[in-house]
Amino acid sequence: MSLRLSVLDQSPVAMGSTPAEALQRSIDLAKHVDTLGYTRFWMSEHHAMDTLACTAPEIVLARIGAETRRIRIGSGGIMLPHYTSLKVAEVFRTLHALYPDRVDLGIGRAPGGGPIEAAALRRNRNVQPVDDFPDQVTELLAFLGKDFPASHPFSRIKVAPDAPGGPDVWMLGSSQWSSSAAVEFGLPYAFAHFFSAQGTREAISRYQAAFRPSKFREKPEATVAVGVICAGTQEEAEYLASSVRLLQVRIRQGDRSPVAAPEDALRELRAWGGPTPEEGEWPRYFVGTPERVREGLEGMARELEIGEVVVNTIVWDHAKRLESYKLLSDVFA
Repeated sequence: MSLRLSVLDQSPVAMGSTPAEALQRSIDLAKHVDTLGYTRFWMSEHHAMDTLACTAPEIVLARIGAETRRIRIGSGGIMLPHYTSLKVAEVFRTLHALYPDRVDLGIGRAPGGGPIEAAALRRNRNVQPVDDFPDQVTELLAFLGKDFPASHPFSRIKVAPDAPGGPDVWMLGSSQWSSSAAVEFGLPYAFAHFFSAQGTREAISRYQAAFRPSKFREKPEATVAVGVICAGTQEEAEYLASSVRLLQVRIRQGDRSPVAAPEDALRELRAWGGPTPEEGEWPRYFVGTPERVREGLEGMARELEIGEVVVNTIVWDHAKRLESYKLLSDVFA
């Protein structure tokens, strides 16, 4: 089958390196996958983590857009509750003006950090936080589409820079709620399978079944973000994957330490001996030779009736990360 490949990068910080190096490596990775033919390159938003360096995807994307020529660039995603809809619209209209017809705006409602970080990022601390995400999305789409009702006070606001077209908005999530939200707004949908492996089939199937044509899409368009580690042998791939397996355990324990080297990860995992994160119908991370990974991804895509997967690769060695994306690209060529 013909399956499009895209990238979600989180600027992982390897033990022994710095967050600044992690951001530079994200730029290097974007240039690399641009030449390999990947469809899009998304950057995530996380806060106050030693593990993941990207707190402001829109800034990194501005640099990546200048360093690449073809690949779509976008947020995976902007955590909308931290911002006003107008500001997000202005930022992504600016990116669209710089890189026309190449910009995706993935939006989500997760905090991208812990409760303290969420409180510090809150727009208004004088009142108890409320979940006004649907209202924010409605505003954002109206700002981007310049289609507030004439009676609405915001209809007089001109979102600059004004240019033909605009960013392509995606709904992101890891729950059934996000699936329903994508349907409500008629948006394309990306499910974070690597984060929440339970309920992937249900979320995608519900979205596809309930979707109705909108001004954003005539047909439902869904993708899943999956973890992938490719290497020349199964043994090497499993060795490299030990770093992210430990990372998953640590995060669930509240440990946000940088990505461990495989030798240290294997030692800590053996000492840990506890349960690993629960898998779903498909693994969070597809690990193995390119042929084995391709078989797994194609099987998942076929079952879900999707034409694209978004790949997330976290390993300690940046060169091995670049190699994993190259091996995957080659086997799908």
